Amino acid sequence: MACGDDNKANTNDPATIAQGKETFRTDTFGDEAFWTDTLQMHTAIATGVSPKTALSVGLKVDADALPPNILSMVNLDDPATTVALLKLNAVVGVKGEVVAGASGDQLMRVGITCALCHSTVDDSVMPGIGHRVDGAPNRDLDPGAIIALSPALTDAQKTVYKSWGKGRYDPRYNVDGMNGPVTIPPAYGLKDSPHATYTGDGDIRYWNNYVAVTQMGGQGTFVDARIGVNKTLPAGKEDLVKPKLDGLRAYQFSLGVPAALPIVESGGDGNADNGHKVFNARCASCHKGDARTEETLHAPADTGMDPTYANRSASKMYRTTPLRGLAQHPPYFHDGSAATLSAVVDHYDQALGLGLSATDKADLIAYLRGI
Repeated sequence: MACGDDNKANTNDPATIAQGKETFRTDTFGDEAFWTDTLQMHTAIATGVSPKTALSVGLKVDADALPPNILSMVNLDDPATTVALLKLNAVVGVKGEVVAGASGDQLMRVGITCALCHSTVDDSVMPGIGHRVDGAPNRDLDPGAIIALSPALTDAQKTVYKSWGKGRYDPRYNVDGMNGPVTIPPAYGLKDSPHATYTGDGDIRYWNNYVAVTQMGGQGTFVDARIGVNKTLPAGKEDLVKPKLDGLRAYQFSLGVPAALPIVESGGDGNADNGHKVFNARCASCHKGDARTEETLHAPADTGMDPTYANRSASKMYRTTPLRGLAQHPPYFHDGSAATLSAVVDHYDQALGLGLSATDKADLIAYLRGI
């Protein structure tokens, strides 16, 4: 579970990156068994999820998978159109097995991929429909509302899932039974960052394995006694996750800050050059190097963070957040408690006693917007 070795691996091989891209976009790791057999999501989608409903909960449609002008020819209020989109492999991060039946196409099985939460589209066709932007967190996605469509859940479970809201997911709820969602993080800008997640429990292979097995429901093994997880496969069952981890990491490391995303927080009259000097003087002791992060983890009290989520983790601490593309994925902090970069700067000025002037803050924000 060591973090440092992860970034020393050779991840620049084009064939490995290409394989990882395919894994990221299309591989369910066999999680259809969970989403179909357990949650019965194929039934919920086929009977109650129209394209308009899907878009309203943040699902995205890959315009490059659509025939020309198809959207003008179909009923976006009909769940059958959603099934047709799944047949075209056009719903980002959702894979459907669709077969022809006597009464039309039937959705038989459904699963999810990494792209569901960690890709979006550029809205070039309409909001929610466009060209893929891999690695960007889908902050429009409401995972809890989607999961709550399952007819297999209790009312109490559905209440928890519905409480999460857009752009938030709790990757430990099904492990410890506590409810405390975090914001969906970007999957870009992780190269040279020793910690893949908010609490730095392990490197990127560790976290991809954790998510694929314990959250997506993929067919694989994940064991970590620190958090009481012991997911092992029966004898003779093939691990569909582990062989894909190197390629998946290589693809994620290849993802820079996507140019297709706008800078969300703009404006202000700060001087970025002066802001860089403020950053170097007040922030760079933790936000080091090109990744603007470090290997050291911090106790929540050290930076004025709420400890609740950290206490549910293996490390009991928080990482120093990598800052690449920071302005493109608000809100900030693990719990989304800072809506803007201004709120982030104000928090650290107070928590760490930085003594920033109003000019310092404006300049620093101008610099952070351009990282």
